[in-house]
Amino acid sequence: MEVRRTAPVKLAVPDERRDDLHESARQFLHCANRAAEFCWSDRSYTECVTTNTTARDALYDELREETDLTANLVQEAIRRGVQAVKGCVERWKNGKRVSQPEFTSWSMLYDKRSATFYRNKVSLSAVNGRVECEFELPSDSPTPYERYVLSEAFEFRASTLQYDAV
Repeated sequence: MEVRRTAPVKLAVPDERRDDLHESARQFLHCANRAAEFCWSDRSYTECVTTNTTARDALYDELREETDLTANLVQEAIRRGVQAVKGCVERWKNGKRVSQPEFTSWSMLYDKRSATFYRNKVSLSAVNGRVECEFELPSDSPTPYERYVLSEAFEFRASTLQYDAV
């Protein structure tokens, strides 16, 4: 049985690379919204595209040309758009009111192909190259960081980078 854990960890982003992460997020949201737009149909849920392969085959090359994102980030953004439409289709089938998904919050999904995870830092794919960020360690103890991130019993699989304005 696989056990998954989530441990929120703050990143110390180098000042000179903040704009690169912000631009990466803007482009990621653009790709996710383009995917949702491509997959959506106002007429019937049966006309909505709910397979990653169909959306990726139709959008990938164009989105790679339009953005400076790495291949994996473009694929993750397309996947995010498809999954959102798929969730709407399920609600629509059950008679609930739905509308085309729209992504506005500053977040991006990273996996082992687009991020290199260490116990005390992470290296993230971004426009203009990788951004290396140290983890900001919490002062209180015990924390999920100590329990999961520092533990060799757990491995990193994916991370959602989220921007929280201070």
